[in-house]
Amino acid sequence: MFWFRGCCSFVWEWRVKLAKRDKIRQLALEVARSCSDDNCENIVVLDLRGISSITDYFVIATGSSDRQLRTAADHILKSAKEKGIAPMGVEGYDQAHWILIDFVDVIVHLFMPEYREIYDLELLWGDAPKVRWQRRKRKKTS
Repeated sequence: MFWFRGCCSFVWEWRVKLAKRDKIRQLALEVARSCSDDNCENIVVLDLRGISSITDYFVIATGSSDRQLRTAADHILKSAKEKGIAPMGVEGYDQAHWILIDFVDVIVHLFMPEYREIYDLELLWGDAPKVRWQRRKRKKTS
């Protein structure tokens, strides 16, 4: 009987971890799609699991103006708040050259083009696989 309880406990913990992992991935995808809705460009989601102990995902996007970056950040923060997710920190919002939103498991980087080029996070984390975040297009039925 003890073995059975231990086994059930292991399965339960495994299912909880899987559900959390799926929620984290979903947050990263939703952030990327929100950036796209706000007309950000060159949006990349990097899967850092197993590569970095800092976070699981980076979402990187470029905006063309400080207003656009702040708007994208505002929409991300509002959407997260509606889901009960609070960021650990937000940096760079006032200057809006590089806005960083830290959700712990997902870190969002919103860059002006020249700052993205300087810091080149994709090169720095080049071993990380890119995650497909675009919504699948539905085929039209005739």
